[in-house]
Amino acid sequence: MSRSRPPAAIPDLLAAQHEALRPLAERMRPRTLDEMVGQRRLLAPGSALRRAIQAGRLHSMILWGPPGCGKTTLALLLAQHADAEFVAISAVLSGLPQVREVLAQAQARFDAGRRTLLFVDEVHRFNKVQQDAFLPHIERGTILFVGATTENPSFELNSALLSRCRVHVLEAVSAPDIAHALRQALDDEDRGLGGRGLRIDDAALGEIAGAADGDVRRALTLLEIAADIAEGEGGTITEATLHQVLADRTRRFDKGGDQFYDQISALHKSVRSSNPDGAIYWLARMLDGGCDPSYLLRRMTIMAVEDIGLADPRALEMALNVWNAYDRIGPPEGDIALSNLAIYLASTAKSNASYMALKAARADIAALGTQPVPMHLRNAPTRLMQSLGHGIGYQYDHDVDGGIALGQTAFPEAMGERVYYQPVARGLEIRLKEKLDALREARARARGEGGG
Repeated sequence: MSRSRPPAAIPDLLAAQHEALRPLAERMRPRTLDEMVGQRRLLAPGSALRRAIQAGRLHSMILWGPPGCGKTTLALLLAQHADAEFVAISAVLSGLPQVREVLAQAQARFDAGRRTLLFVDEVHRFNKVQQDAFLPHIERGTILFVGATTENPSFELNSALLSRCRVHVLEAVSAPDIAHALRQALDDEDRGLGGRGLRIDDAALGEIAGAADGDVRRALTLLEIAADIAEGEGGTITEATLHQVLADRTRRFDKGGDQFYDQISALHKSVRSSNPDGAIYWLARMLDGGCDPSYLLRRMTIMAVEDIGLADPRALEMALNVWNAYDRIGPPEGDIALSNLAIYLASTAKSNASYMALKAARADIAALGTQPVPMHLRNAPTRLMQSLGHGIGYQYDHDVDGGIALGQTAFPEAMGERVYYQPVARGLEIRLKEKLDALREARARARGEGGG
């Protein structure tokens, strides 16, 4: 019986196609600093970070920036230049046991003479205990820690971790830079879409870049989808192709995150600056991003109270009416009511005098403690209270000539008269100021304090 021949090697078709199966955004990930698009400020030739990277003298850091701006890519390049083992974990998927396991492996690697670059994506999602687990390893140099976050590190990361890391701010990638990355992907035959006979004009490419809203990864994904559609339609990415691909595009708007609060801050400050055009822009941005209209209505009602106040009391009334109208009619017509409100709030007179008056009164309360109510201002519903002197000396203003008892104080005796409310010379408060200035002067004369 003849010995059987060993079986022929079976081609690993899956391995052969592995590269082609990876998404375009992953295949086109930059392999050098020069291939990165955007981040010119941070990675410009001669910049501190670039010099440190090229010299291999790296420090633990936090990379703060919007999605798709290159945080993961930069971390990979850091590991390459530092000749360190790249290990990535996600704060969304990993718990403390996994963190400890990764750190133990890094320690063993360090003991063997090799350093680990530990990349922690969405690091802001780790709680304080999980963040603290990294501290001794960063201090000993066991790991080169690189955390990536889309949220403000000052608010989301504990001070102990921040003190051991340098924060680098990455910016959203501009549309022209994204278009450049898309053109590279179209021309690259090894990793990109080159060789597939695709055709697209610069205007269509710019439309994809704009729709990506600063996110290179998103742009490459949109281009890959458009390419797949176009291959079945002659290889040209047309306006009709883009209409299919970009039909459901949305702008960056992280509800509850930094971008959310930055945009509502921009809306509020546009109103405060009496810039209705800016207010409408930010209102439209937030509605476009899916912001809850109830939140916008609540914030604009606050603006009516805080920034307009008595300069135009109608602003609060309008805010409440628009709120009621929106609850009744909803979008899209309700959005017009929101627009009316934003324009009115931004266009009308402004005053924070009421807010400042309340702030000043609270400061006195904090400084002077609980002062007793003057006897003449106390209520006296019982004989006992009357016998104790409650209400004695009180002057009923309606019985006094002019309707105001000018010599009667409204403050505790130890404080004397105070002036908290200082109307501004705008809107209705112009008239309030004239009246109150005259009244305060008359009170001073009645108390024998002089006056004009």
